[in-house]
Amino acid sequence: MASHTTEVITGGLVVAAAAGFLVYANQFGGLAAPSGGYPLTASFRSAEGITVGTDVRLAGVKVGSVTAMALNPSTFRAETTISVDGAIELPDDTALVVSSEGLLGGNYLELLPGGSAFNYEPGAEIMDTESSVSLIQLLLKFVTGSGDDSAQ
Repeated sequence: MASHTTEVITGGLVVAAAAGFLVYANQFGGLAAPSGGYPLTASFRSAEGITVGTDVRLAGVKVGSVTAMALNPSTFRAETTISVDGAIELPDDTALVVSSEGLLGGNYLELLPGGSAFNYEPGAEIMDTESSVSLIQLLLKFVTGSGDDSAQ
Protein backbone atom coordinates (compact mmCIF):
# COMPACT_ATOMS: atom_id res chain seq x y z
CA MET A 1 0.00 0.00 0.00
CA ALA A 2 2.91 2.35 0.68
CA SER A 3 4.19 1.85 -2.89
CA HIS A 4 0.84 3.00 -4.33
CA THR A 5 1.01 6.19 -2.29
CA THR A 6 4.56 6.83 -3.50
CA GLU A 7 3.49 6.30 -7.12
CA VAL A 8 0.56 8.69 -6.77
CA ILE A 9 2.75 11.38 -5.17
CA THR A 10 5.43 10.92 -7.86
CA GLY A 11 2.80 11.14 -10.62
CA GLY A 12 1.38 14.30 -9.07
CA LEU A 13 4.83 15.90 -8.96
CA VAL A 14 5.43 15.03 -12.63
CA VAL A 15 2.08 16.56 -13.65
CA ALA A 16 2.80 19.69 -11.56
CA ALA A 17 6.25 20.06 -13.17
CA ALA A 18 4.75 19.69 -16.66
CA ALA A 19 2.11 22.32 -15.85
CA GLY A 20 4.84 24.65 -14.59
CA PHE A 21 6.81 24.24 -17.84
CA LEU A 22 3.68 25.03 -19.88
CA VAL A 23 3.00 28.18 -17.87
CA TYR A 24 6.64 29.26 -18.28
CA ALA A 25 6.60 28.59 -22.04
CA ASN A 26 3.34 30.50 -22.42
CA GLN A 27 4.57 33.59 -20.56
CA PHE A 28 8.20 33.80 -21.65
CA GLY A 29 8.29 31.85 -24.89
CA GLY A 30 6.17 34.22 -26.94
CA LEU A 31 3.21 31.84 -27.07
CA ALA A 32 0.83 34.16 -25.28
CA ALA A 33 -1.71 36.02 -27.34
CA PRO A 34 -0.84 39.68 -27.82
CA SER A 35 -2.76 41.75 -25.32
CA GLY A 36 -3.85 45.29 -26.02
CA GLY A 37 -2.44 45.27 -29.55
CA TYR A 38 -3.95 46.71 -32.72
CA PRO A 39 -3.81 45.24 -36.23
CA LEU A 40 -2.07 46.76 -39.24
CA THR A 41 -1.79 45.30 -42.74
CA ALA A 42 1.04 45.43 -45.29
CA SER A 43 1.73 44.01 -48.73
CA PHE A 44 5.13 42.56 -49.72
CA ARG A 45 6.51 41.53 -53.11
CA SER A 46 8.41 38.80 -51.26
CA ALA A 47 7.93 37.83 -47.63
CA GLU A 48 10.55 35.11 -47.69
CA GLY A 49 11.46 33.97 -44.17
CA ILE A 50 8.39 35.56 -42.56
CA THR A 51 5.67 33.36 -41.06
CA VAL A 52 2.78 33.74 -38.63
CA GLY A 53 4.35 34.42 -35.23
CA THR A 54 7.42 36.23 -36.60
CA ASP A 55 8.56 39.15 -34.43
CA VAL A 56 7.78 42.76 -35.31
CA ARG A 57 10.49 44.99 -33.84
CA LEU A 58 11.02 48.69 -33.32
CA ALA A 59 14.59 49.78 -32.49
CA GLY A 60 15.45 46.13 -31.84
CA VAL A 61 12.66 45.67 -29.28
CA LYS A 62 9.79 43.28 -29.95
CA VAL A 63 6.56 45.31 -30.15
CA GLY A 64 4.33 42.83 -31.96
CA SER A 65 4.09 39.82 -34.20
CA VAL A 66 2.75 38.62 -37.53
CA THR A 67 -0.80 37.33 -37.05
CA ALA A 68 -1.81 36.34 -40.60
CA MET A 69 -0.34 35.90 -44.07
CA ALA A 70 -2.00 35.12 -47.40
CA LEU A 71 -1.24 35.43 -51.09
CA ASN A 72 -3.36 37.99 -52.93
CA PRO A 73 -4.22 36.14 -56.18
CA SER A 74 -4.87 39.34 -58.13
CA THR A 75 -1.64 41.18 -57.25
CA PHE A 76 0.56 38.12 -56.47
CA ARG A 77 1.79 39.86 -53.33
CA ALA A 78 2.02 38.55 -49.76
CA GLU A 79 -0.71 40.25 -47.73
CA THR A 80 0.43 40.36 -44.11
CA THR A 81 -1.39 41.33 -40.92
CA ILE A 82 0.61 42.31 -37.85
CA SER A 83 -0.39 43.12 -34.30
CA VAL A 84 1.42 46.04 -32.65
CA ASP A 85 1.47 46.82 -28.92
CA GLY A 86 -1.33 49.27 -28.13
CA ALA A 87 1.05 51.55 -26.21
CA ILE A 88 3.03 52.22 -29.42
CA GLU A 89 1.59 54.97 -31.63
CA LEU A 90 3.16 54.76 -35.09
CA PRO A 91 3.25 57.74 -37.47
CA ASP A 92 1.33 57.08 -40.68
CA ASP A 93 4.51 57.27 -42.76
CA THR A 94 6.16 54.38 -40.92
CA ALA A 95 7.92 51.81 -43.12
CA LEU A 96 7.86 48.03 -42.59
CA VAL A 97 11.01 46.21 -43.71
CA VAL A 98 11.90 42.51 -43.79
CA SER A 99 15.23 42.39 -41.90
CA SER A 100 17.64 39.61 -41.07
CA GLU A 101 19.38 38.84 -37.79
CA GLY A 102 22.55 37.96 -39.71
CA LEU A 103 23.83 35.44 -42.22
CA LEU A 104 22.56 32.45 -40.28
CA GLY A 105 19.83 34.17 -38.27
CA GLY A 106 16.14 34.31 -39.02
CA ASN A 107 14.12 37.14 -40.48
CA TYR A 108 11.86 39.59 -38.67
CA LEU A 109 9.81 42.66 -39.56
CA GLU A 110 11.32 45.99 -38.58
CA LEU A 111 9.26 49.13 -38.12
CA LEU A 112 10.98 52.35 -39.23
CA PRO A 113 8.92 55.29 -37.93
CA GLY A 114 8.60 58.43 -39.99
CA GLY A 115 7.99 61.99 -38.88
CA SER A 116 4.30 62.47 -39.64
CA ALA A 117 2.09 64.21 -37.11
CA PHE A 118 -0.70 61.69 -37.79
CA ASN A 119 -0.74 58.11 -36.50
CA TYR A 120 -2.01 54.84 -37.94
CA GLU A 121 -5.52 53.84 -36.95
CA PRO A 122 -6.21 50.16 -36.13
CA GLY A 123 -6.63 48.18 -39.34
CA ALA A 124 -4.75 50.70 -41.50
CA GLU A 125 -2.39 49.59 -44.27
CA ILE A 126 1.33 50.31 -44.15
CA MET A 127 2.09 51.42 -47.70
CA ASP A 128 5.89 51.73 -47.43
CA THR A 129 7.23 48.17 -47.37
CA GLU A 130 10.54 46.62 -48.36
CA SER A 131 10.78 42.93 -49.18
CA SER A 132 13.47 40.50 -48.18
CA VAL A 133 16.67 40.28 -50.20
CA SER A 134 17.76 36.82 -51.29
CA LEU A 135 21.30 36.12 -50.10
CA ILE A 136 21.82 33.62 -52.92
CA GLN A 137 20.88 36.22 -55.57
CA LEU A 138 23.28 38.72 -54.01
CA LEU A 139 26.11 36.17 -54.01
CA LEU A 140 25.41 35.24 -57.63
CA LYS A 141 25.53 38.91 -58.66
CA PHE A 142 28.84 39.31 -56.83
CA VAL A 143 30.40 36.15 -58.28
CA THR A 144 29.22 36.65 -61.86
CA GLY A 145 29.79 40.40 -61.81
CA SER A 146 26.34 41.01 -63.26
CA GLY A 147 24.72 44.09 -61.88
CA ASP A 148 23.50 47.49 -62.88
CA ASP A 149 26.99 48.97 -62.35
CA SER A 150 28.77 46.78 -64.94
CA ALA A 151 26.49 47.68 -67.87
CA GLN A 152 28.07 50.98 -68.90
